[in-house]
Amino acid sequence: MQARLSSVNIFRSSAVFFLRLAWRNLWRNKKRTLIAGASVFFAVFLAVGMSSVQFGSHDYMIHTAVSFYTGHIQIHGRNYWEKHSLDQSMVLDTAFMSAGRSLPHVLHAVPRFETAALVSHGTLTKVSPVIGIDPIRESAMTGLGKRVIRGAPLLGWKDGVIIAEGLARLLKVDVGDSIVIYGQGYQGVTAAGIIRIASIVKFPLDELNNAMLYLPLDAAQELFSASGRITTISLLLDSDDAADEEAAALRAMTDGNKEVMTWREMMPELLQAIAADNGGTIIMLLILYVVIGFGIFSTVMMMTAERSREFGITIALGMKRWRLMSVTVIEALIISLIGAVAGIAVSIPLVLYFYHHPIQLGGDYAKAMMAYGMEPIIPFSMDPMVFIIQGIIVFALGAFSALYPIMILRKLEPVRAMRR
Repeated sequence: MQARLSSVNIFRSSAVFFLRLAWRNLWRNKKRTLIAGASVFFAVFLAVGMSSVQFGSHDYMIHTAVSFYTGHIQIHGRNYWEKHSLDQSMVLDTAFMSAGRSLPHVLHAVPRFETAALVSHGTLTKVSPVIGIDPIRESAMTGLGKRVIRGAPLLGWKDGVIIAEGLARLLKVDVGDSIVIYGQGYQGVTAAGIIRIASIVKFPLDELNNAMLYLPLDAAQELFSASGRITTISLLLDSDDAADEEAAALRAMTDGNKEVMTWREMMPELLQAIAADNGGTIIMLLILYVVIGFGIFSTVMMMTAERSREFGITIALGMKRWRLMSVTVIEALIISLIGAVAGIAVSIPLVLYFYHHPIQLGGDYAKAMMAYGMEPIIPFSMDPMVFIIQGIIVFALGAFSALYPIMILRKLEPVRAMRR
């Protein structure tokens, strides 16, 4: 037992000795140490900036898509998503709605009645989605009330129809005019009605602006002979990371007549777009890591070449090579650690600023983003993994560069090194 304790004490004292020696060696030549640390610092700084933009862009794309209409999670009647038929609608269960809204990450739970019908005025007719909504809940989740450009405000809307500006233009109608809605209701019942236009809303996407039509939820249920029924419950969460967890909780609460889907299942094209963007960003980061790796490695090569005479004298005086290798590795680790920590520390306030004040875009690129309903900005992310992952990767590159002086020290000839 005493022998074991003695061995532990010897190891501790050796480790402390090597650490102190490495620290003193670093600051014997401050300029050389600062150059090496700066290479790691700028590497971490650039990698964090690029990763923050990548994470921020993906989060923004997801947030825009889910808050615009679908939500993070949707609950439908069994097989409704596949057939989109009112026959697969479900009864609005207020107890189930309340249970879903009480889940820890759920911000909004919005019931909808979605179908399609012929919309006519005079001799003009168009097939349009017809959506029955709860005005207060819908506006809270999707901001529909902010899109009203003419007519009654959404929160004061009780009767009549809300029509998209492009569809109103195609039908040549305005607030106060009446339109005919004709379609098929629940279980094949004919649905027909003449309804006055209460308000007009405008969407940034032409596909939505030329098509959307809204009714109060109870009016839509009455028109399509589906009293008390809905097709969808959309849930908006406070974080996309909780989507799978909350979806699992909802599935445990549903009966066999309901299905729960996340936005990933409903919008595979968005997942593909993010995956494609991820591929491009990974390639750019790999190029950056290669540049960073060569920068750090060249700095270590310079440091090793400058110290070859010092290494030769130290070995000639009797110092074991493995001890010298240990000190050199510790030096590289300290420089990498200092550079990585400094890079993260400096990047945090800068990323935090751009997180709250995103870079505004202009020109054609801004117009293209606005056409897809997205604000023309470059968003940043404050996800802790942005800083942790990049710091670890660059630190690992710096530590890996310590293999070079080890290889040199293994083959170093003291006499030749001292002559240099």
